[in-house]
Amino acid sequence: MRSALHTMSLAVAIAAAMGAMASVAEGATLRVNAQNATPLTHGELYKLYGQKSWIWKAGAGYFSVRERRFTAWSKENGSPSYGVGRWFITGPGKLCFKADWHAKGGSAPATTCFSHRKQGRLILQKREPNGEWYVFKSAPAQRDDEFAKLRRGNYVSARLNRIEARLGKVE
Repeated sequence: MRSALHTMSLAVAIAAAMGAMASVAEGATLRVNAQNATPLTHGELYKLYGQKSWIWKAGAGYFSVRERRFTAWSKENGSPSYGVGRWFITGPGKLCFKADWHAKGGSAPATTCFSHRKQGRLILQKREPNGEWYVFKSAPAQRDDEFAKLRRGNYVSARLNRIEARLGKVE
């Protein structure tokens, strides 16, 4: 029974962390027509995310170009967790990150993917598989675009290390 509770607790923590990523565009969802838009190229996605941190409401994820390492932390609903894994581009316009998420109850893997398309200088994004297309980067870029939450540099490691020390490093 105890391990079932730990598994359920971990699943809730992971879902909360993943929910933080799912809600990154909360309020930004607009009805847009992505049908006539073109998928971003591998190079465009690499340039868009490489060496940048994506700042979320209750956390952040860092896309290192070295070995395509992905690291993240979340404190969704006050429950600290962190993720360590890799980010990758699976096809035209599609970026994913797969990480082992660690929380008080243990760890579990999770993969998150986003599709990206462009219409001129406008960039659209949706969470896969069932998200809605929304404007990720306006043309010209706006302060409240989700794109504005991508910041050059690593804004993750210091907080991740503190959470890891608090939870105990999980191998």
